[in-house]
Amino acid sequence: MSPAADGPASVLVTGAGGYLGRQVVAALSASPRNLGRIAALDLRSVPESERLPGVTYQTADITGPGLAEVFQRHAPSVVVHLAALVTPGAGSNREREYRVDVLGSRNVLEACLACGAGKIIYASSGAAYGYHPDNPLWLAEDHPLRGNPEFAYSDHKRQVEEMLARWRAEHPELKQLILRPGVILGAAAKNQITALFDKPMVLGLSGAATPFVFIWDQDVVAVILKGVFEDVAGIYNLAGDGVLSLKEMAARLGKPYVPLPAWLVRGALWLLGRLGLTQYGPEQVRFLLYRPVLSNQRLKDELGYTPQKTTRQVFDYFLEARGRGRQT
Repeated sequence: MSPAADGPASVLVTGAGGYLGRQVVAALSASPRNLGRIAALDLRSVPESERLPGVTYQTADITGPGLAEVFQRHAPSVVVHLAALVTPGAGSNREREYRVDVLGSRNVLEACLACGAGKIIYASSGAAYGYHPDNPLWLAEDHPLRGNPEFAYSDHKRQVEEMLARWRAEHPELKQLILRPGVILGAAAKNQITALFDKPMVLGLSGAATPFVFIWDQDVVAVILKGVFEDVAGIYNLAGDGVLSLKEMAARLGKPYVPLPAWLVRGALWLLGRLGLTQYGPEQVRFLLYRPVLSNQRLKDELGYTPQKTTRQVFDYFLEARGRGRQT
């Protein structure tokens, strides 16, 4: 059941209640392009007052045994798979995260096969490349995926992509569009990265530039919709042009930048972890030391999409929205 030239007959979105999922569902609901059914799946129920026209809301667990029947009921031509544990809560554990991220993704793939879907759009991450000292200056899509075992999200994204590679060979009838975004920022973004900006000062590491690439959430939504409505497939990094270092971001925030020795941060995280005062461990130092910097050249040249905002513009837009929405 491949998407028709004028649009798919039906779209199903997993993780539809998440930060990105809500925006994708809203864009699909508002799209003037030819589109049949829209199914929005999430573990959490959506209140009637927040439901959008033309959308069927379904409470479903992607790790559950009945997922194939849910997919068959909605008969999607395209599945947008966004469900994942990006920033697990304090009560989470590695087993649960693996069950959702990896086993849940396998369940989604099997459900796609059972319902005859023609395409899956998967939101992977630049984190799948891993945080390594020998990462090249700019990571392209053909660089190896080395998601660090010590970072659940990074490790699980790598494992899911390895699974998808096997499925491409075994089930070529299911087209794949895999997106590897950098840090997604928008007006209401709130995640592990934005938490760095909530303190009176911005803490960094001595001798490390800590470069970030940002992608505007509306650019991510636009690329997903391009995948829904057009006959495109492949693997693409999603990043705005350019990079911003932590020091540059501190300056744009108007806050002091305080670089600390890596050994000191490791020791502090170890101690705080032992005291139960943080969910992060000493391995988080790698997260700041060896940032994966994503090239968006293939996105521009092959997919024909140029992000509307550069990394710097995305950050400034985020700061402007943050200023409007918060009393200082």
